[in-house]
Amino acid sequence: MEIGNLLYDYLLKTGLSENTAKYLNMLVLLAFTIIAAFLVHYIIRRILLSFFTSLSSKTKTNFDDLLIKNKAPKNIAHIIPLIFTLNLIPVIFKDFPYFENFVLKSFLVFTIILVIWIVRSLLNSIRDFLKTIPNLGDKPIDSYIQVFMIFAWAIGILSAFAIITGIEFIKFITTIGAASAVIILIFKDTILGFVASIQVSINDMVRIGDWITFEKYGADGDVTEINLSTVKVQNFDMTITTIPTYALIADSFKNWRGMQSSGGRRIKRSVNIKLDSIHYVTNDELDSFKKIQSITTYLENRQEDIDAYNTKNNINKELLLNGRNMTNIGVFRKYIETYIENHSGTNKEMMIMVRQLAPDTQGIPLEIYAFSSDKRWQNYEYIMADIFDHVIAAVPYFNLEIFELPSNSSFVQRNEEGTITDKIDLEDE
Repeated sequence: MEIGNLLYDYLLKTGLSENTAKYLNMLVLLAFTIIAAFLVHYIIRRILLSFFTSLSSKTKTNFDDLLIKNKAPKNIAHIIPLIFTLNLIPVIFKDFPYFENFVLKSFLVFTIILVIWIVRSLLNSIRDFLKTIPNLGDKPIDSYIQVFMIFAWAIGILSAFAIITGIEFIKFITTIGAASAVIILIFKDTILGFVASIQVSINDMVRIGDWITFEKYGADGDVTEINLSTVKVQNFDMTITTIPTYALIADSFKNWRGMQSSGGRRIKRSVNIKLDSIHYVTNDELDSFKKIQSITTYLENRQEDIDAYNTKNNINKELLLNGRNMTNIGVFRKYIETYIENHSGTNKEMMIMVRQLAPDTQGIPLEIYAFSSDKRWQNYEYIMADIFDHVIAAVPYFNLEIFELPSNSSFVQRNEEGTITDKIDLEDE
């Protein structure tokens, strides 16, 4: 106060009017305060940056590096100049109460914003640090940080309104309580996302890096980010799908993490065999099948068991239907199972099964159920295609046929030279 009075008294002695002296006194003090605040801020910031830079080079942890990256020292450097300015505001505007009240409230609001900036810098640094910890890398840390920031901004905004209106914070909160229903309606998605984020984390439903399939939103790829309101999925075609976090709780989706953490990726596909190509194996066919090395021993042992049973029970084998017999589809099924068990791309420690499904209008499905040892998509598709290339090519060796719907080319007659002599149009039929 004495500095302000000295300058004001000096200006009066120079012959200036009282009103002019007040304005000049205020402007000079304001200019001095601004220059001093900038100098203090520059010095404090340089000191803090030098300190944190020196500290980061001496410590093993990278947390101090993250503080610098998220501008924590820069934001903290504003504190001392702000306190310095707040203390001088009553001196600068002592003759202008209206301006003093306005400027003081403005700086108090800025103080609230500065505190939020500092909190945000610290929380972002904590977030980045936690993501470097292997056990926490797949957790939705962004969601928790956003929750804290929402509360921080909510308290900050309410505090700013309380300062501007001149109402005590507690009374202001009580007044706002009457409008809580409107606030809940406005922040409905945020509240739903917050609850869903907690449930997703507690139940370990989704982690960053998981491959998920969410047909409703067209998502099929890896989770790259989980935050309070959305989950980002990078699809395999490199597009990005954004899913509301609460949709993970409300709707059904598929998480492939179990497959990725297991020893293999499932192969489950079938070929349809024509029913009229299935029959009992004759002796001539059996001799032909025995030339297939992978099942030679099986066929010999199997035939011995069947012959022993039929002989013991005096079965009349003039008709193949009598007694026990082998079928070409049964031999083929055993061959496929042996082939898959010896395939280099399948996991031998997981289930390997070849089974018949219920016959339908397209024949009898013969399903292969196994697991590839390589879970990478491209290699998995290669292994599965390699298996079925062989299976489809092997079908004729067992006097079987694969069912396929007829086309116009199926109803043509050709001569010995291969020229079409007659053609039946299916549409006319």
